[in-house]
Amino acid sequence: MPHSPAPPPAARRPNIVSIVIDDLGWADLACYGSDFYETPRLDRLATRGVRFTDAYATCPVCSPTRASLLTGRYPARVGITNWIAGNPWGRLMGVPYFDALPRSERTAAQYLADAGYRTHHVGKWHLGGEGHGPRDFGFHTNVGGCHMGAPRSYFSPYGIPALDDPIAPTEEAAPEYLTDRLTDEALAVLARHSSGGPHADTPFFLNLWHYAVHTPLQAPAPLVEKYAAKATRLSRDPNGPLVPGEAFPCLHKKDLRVMRRAIQSHPVYAAMIENLDTNIGRVLDALENTGLDTDTLVVFTSDNGGLATAEGSPTCNAPLSEGKGWMADGGNRVCLIAAGAGVHAPGRVCDTPVSSADLLPTLLDLAGVIPTPDTVLDGRSLAPLLSSDPLPEAPLFWHYPHYSNQGGTPACAIRRGRFKLIETFEDARLQLYDLQDDPGETQNLAAQEPGRAARLHAELQAWRANVGAQIPSKNPDHSAMHAGRIPAPDAFGRVPGDDR
Repeated sequence: MPHSPAPPPAARRPNIVSIVIDDLGWADLACYGSDFYETPRLDRLATRGVRFTDAYATCPVCSPTRASLLTGRYPARVGITNWIAGNPWGRLMGVPYFDALPRSERTAAQYLADAGYRTHHVGKWHLGGEGHGPRDFGFHTNVGGCHMGAPRSYFSPYGIPALDDPIAPTEEAAPEYLTDRLTDEALAVLARHSSGGPHADTPFFLNLWHYAVHTPLQAPAPLVEKYAAKATRLSRDPNGPLVPGEAFPCLHKKDLRVMRRAIQSHPVYAAMIENLDTNIGRVLDALENTGLDTDTLVVFTSDNGGLATAEGSPTCNAPLSEGKGWMADGGNRVCLIAAGAGVHAPGRVCDTPVSSADLLPTLLDLAGVIPTPDTVLDGRSLAPLLSSDPLPEAPLFWHYPHYSNQGGTPACAIRRGRFKLIETFEDARLQLYDLQDDPGETQNLAAQEPGRAARLHAELQAWRANVGAQIPSKNPDHSAMHAGRIPAPDAFGRVPGDDR
């Protein structure tokens, strides 16, 4: 894709640390309302920057959002609309999508590298394997980024091809913990850019994408014990309460039921979050101790909502509804904190709706990189919001034409201002919610406000056509698959005999 030449080196361009957490829910930080998880370092970061209350991932699952974060484009335009390589079926068939980030896409790392930045990726990638890894998209270094969506274990050995396991510890030593290790790697990057380091005078982009808090749920034992005791002290059941719901609509889980967690109480998940918070604190301390903090923008967010309805349902996103894999706000609304260079009047709370597609335009704006006019970006720069200036209202869109492993069905949505419209593809039903008065999306206003619903639906349809969004078709074998007369596809859309 064409791009502008690098900006002149005269002006000091900010260093950038982009921290993305896997499956962290909107309500999983104390500064976002959690009364069970402890996140003092991230809470402090929020007081030093801007905390966004209405920030969204562009998809309720990981790979599409990650593609959007890097490209500034909606997942439907990129062509990655589901987690790679899942594609379960239900009443509707799976929609095809790219199983790796297309080489035709241009990423933040490529823009910034061309502008003179050193670019580093540490952690999860999940946007393709060989030929489609971080080094193929502008990152000078890569530690831990590969095709995998989760580690085999958070304790070494991790089973991650792009991350060397440490030498086997003695019986007395505890095995290395993945979040600690990735933070060590990030600190090594910062050391290379601090005073006396080989790249001390070169601006850098550190893309720190932790595997936590994705499953498997594992954490250091002392922290788990701490939160088990806390749950007991607060009279909370550490194993629940899990509220049984409807049967899963995806065929590979049709004999299971959605299980919704009613309150935050899971000791292992809480321990993973505290460990994560501590490690982010180590990064912030390193920036401060080396004097890099003055010229560095730190952005913290998640790739989708918290896991609240399946796979152990470790968290609760209340007051939002549902979680990862759903079109409800619990699946898409995420934490977003920005602090450091480019942020004025720290300690602010911003309720302007923004999305992960806005990250690339924001970073390029602050770095002085201007894409050519024919470059199609869906996001917009949030630099005015970081400077306490307003941004005019703009719609946000979602398109997830797949069944999720968490109970969600294929759907698309639009948010404009305080209103959100969801269209479900199984039955073409429209749901209209006033998120300001009803953040839990409990009152469908489509029948009460048919004019507003029709206008938002028309805008959503026009957007789908513009980005080339694919619509799932009916599964003619659904009844037979549901009854077990013919094999149902698994989570990857495969049936017996399929050689994919």
